[in-house]
Amino acid sequence: MGARRLLIVSVSTGLASGIVLGTEARAAQDEETNVQNLPAIEVVAPRQAPRRAPSRAPVRSASTAKPSNRLYVYPTSPGTGRGIEVDKVPSAINAVDANQIKRTGSLNVTDALRDNIAGINISEVTGNPFQPDIEFRGFVASPVTGAPQGLAIYQNGVRINEAFSDAVNWDLIPTAAIRSVTLVTNNPAFGLNALGGAINLQMKDGFTYQGAEIDMMGGSFGRIQGSAQWGKQVDKNYGVYAALEGLHDNGFRNFSQSDVRRFYGDVGYKAGDSEFHVNMGAAKNDFGANATVPAELLDKYWGATYTTPQTTSNRVGYLNLTGKADATPTWTLEGTAHLRRYEQKLVDGNPTNVQECAIAGLLCFGDDTTPANGTNGMQLANPFASGTILGEIDRSSIRSTTFGVSGQATNTGQLLSHDNRFVMGSTYDASITRYDATAEIGSIAENYVVSGSGVFLGPTGTPVPVAGPVSLRTVNQYNGLYAMDTFNVTDAFAVTGGGRFNVARISLQDQLGTALNGDHSFTRFNPVIGGTYKITPELTAYAGYSEANRVPTPLELGCADPVRPCLLAAFLVSDPPLNQVVSKTVEAGFRGTKELNIGSLGWKVGAFRATNYDDIAAVPAVGRTGFGYFTNVGRTRRQGLEAEVNLKSPTLQFQASYAFVDARYLDAFELGSESPFRNPVTETIQVLPGDQIPAIPRHRVKLGIDYAVTDVWKVGGNAIFVSSQYLVGDESNQYTKLPSYTVFNLHTSYQVTKNFQLYGRVDNVFDRRYATYGQFFDRGALPNFANGGVDFSDPRSLSPARPRAFYAGMRVTF
Repeated sequence: MGARRLLIVSVSTGLASGIVLGTEARAAQDEETNVQNLPAIEVVAPRQAPRRAPSRAPVRSASTAKPSNRLYVYPTSPGTGRGIEVDKVPSAINAVDANQIKRTGSLNVTDALRDNIAGINISEVTGNPFQPDIEFRGFVASPVTGAPQGLAIYQNGVRINEAFSDAVNWDLIPTAAIRSVTLVTNNPAFGLNALGGAINLQMKDGFTYQGAEIDMMGGSFGRIQGSAQWGKQVDKNYGVYAALEGLHDNGFRNFSQSDVRRFYGDVGYKAGDSEFHVNMGAAKNDFGANATVPAELLDKYWGATYTTPQTTSNRVGYLNLTGKADATPTWTLEGTAHLRRYEQKLVDGNPTNVQECAIAGLLCFGDDTTPANGTNGMQLANPFASGTILGEIDRSSIRSTTFGVSGQATNTGQLLSHDNRFVMGSTYDASITRYDATAEIGSIAENYVVSGSGVFLGPTGTPVPVAGPVSLRTVNQYNGLYAMDTFNVTDAFAVTGGGRFNVARISLQDQLGTALNGDHSFTRFNPVIGGTYKITPELTAYAGYSEANRVPTPLELGCADPVRPCLLAAFLVSDPPLNQVVSKTVEAGFRGTKELNIGSLGWKVGAFRATNYDDIAAVPAVGRTGFGYFTNVGRTRRQGLEAEVNLKSPTLQFQASYAFVDARYLDAFELGSESPFRNPVTETIQVLPGDQIPAIPRHRVKLGIDYAVTDVWKVGGNAIFVSSQYLVGDESNQYTKLPSYTVFNLHTSYQVTKNFQLYGRVDNVFDRRYATYGQFFDRGALPNFANGGVDFSDPRSLSPARPRAFYAGMRVTF
């Protein structure tokens, strides 16, 4: 059965205060983290003195300068001298730079996040490696509509959680153009949905990247990919940058072809302390096989699929304007404006609740007496031969246009003769979305391919309607007002406080009737307070408390009635209210660095606890396969520990990390489930306080090493261990967990000449067969054709990970 895509709306594009470490521009071949826009957080280890320059070292097209160890909480060019020291940040610091992204050899930025940030885990809920779920501390940023989105994602200060679904389409992000990725926690200034934190992507421009590069790679499963980028600074005042990417992959599963096409460009102007940018981007991507697979089919063939077609087409185009200027020696003014157009089309083949009626020649829904009506309201005639296995092709489309503006003022003047930073700003974002969906009845062959018949469903049944055509227009308006202040009590002790006030209004306008009409408003003030203390020059302690919120989405608001559940793949049916989710987080830890004879040693350890109030969950409807509704389920809690140590030298880089995440329900509730342990009468399971939240592994261990064998030859690898996790549908924690897994990857590079590099990598070296995600499914919906057409006996449906894969590429720089 296709991964059920639930449509979620939550638009909260907020230009919030972030944290950025400034550095000077660096060569195209030696990219370095260098963030300038908001919101962001960035940490770069001090640059080591170079070894003897190799004869074939990459050519540098720009000089390097001593990096700054100061952080910026507003969108500005680095080097202005107004940043906050790294040790004044009262939260955990996680960052990935362009070199770490390049080292993966992947056009998926999520691969670099997985490898380099302790608390991040990746699962392929969709079944496609280019549309993964990112999970951090038990909160997710997922392309699957209906997932409880708990991370806000920003690109150059613009929130890119999609306007209608609030999902995150990682495939739309131009990976080659990324200068850095930073993860900010414990900061409500990032606006709506930053329950677990915010991930910010800072892009390259002509001031931070000069030169040109062409990168091509190919390998297993028909993978062919390439990228090209070019940057130039003209007359010190102008900068131009452009990147282009393309990828084709046949996939290891049936019907799993992927095609990715992306472009990004930036034109900048800099004069004195003023800087202005226009950047734009576009993407056109197509994917297949976005579904879990019954475990019994995977036992027969690891590349199996279940109910086809399963396709996704994503399109995006955007234009952003940013500017900043120093009004006085202590005041900086900044502003942004952005426009984004997003389109998505889903085709999802599934089993269906439509069946032959007791009266021959007619179709019924749910049983053999309730009429299944067409779009004209009349009962459907049965166009299929008796005994045909019926299925359904659910199609949906989203067309969203988002516009936003923001302004911010920053003051770095002293307060009471102490260093102080004060930031205040406001944001406004508006989105208009048109959503349409249809359901076509079809037949299912023994290869689980659903063939359409041209017969479409309309509203059917009482009181539960079949998913009929839906046409909905939504308007989202989000406003934010925030202020943050960091006061240096002493040179070693700094205190940060502030908050953000969010106002959200969501309007739903049913285009085919009135059932979905609604107007919902939400307000919330989220405070933050924290502090840092530099115990020694090499050791800093931090602690903080913050709150954040997310508002219900149009899907959740339009599908919240237990009496009238909706087909979670595509449809809305009614419009009752839901409460917004509020998360309260406390975080504390230590971090430090020390220079040793063998290199620079860095380490950090921290603990966190986040409690969600009025958390929202999708609840399956009893007796209706694929139907469900959204409801507030009370409190949930995510708490844990993160620890990391790394060593960096000219010849060796080593990193080891461990993350523990304990995610639990704190209140009891009941929900429908396909679990073998469900009540046979009510078809529900009882969730009790203390039960673990499914799909969140408790333990993650990561090891990575890179070693320069010679000046031109480097080798490296990494290992990732992810512990077991409960299956979705087993919220009562009664079934066996999805097994843990360990995967090993290797990579190498050889600098043939100053401008030419060969590289290669092997993923999943030991060809481990494992699944990153699992759920229960309706075993009686379709026969097990691989086992003689009997019913499935294993209730699990899994997302299989890629088998061993080999890739090789070359990189040319100019």
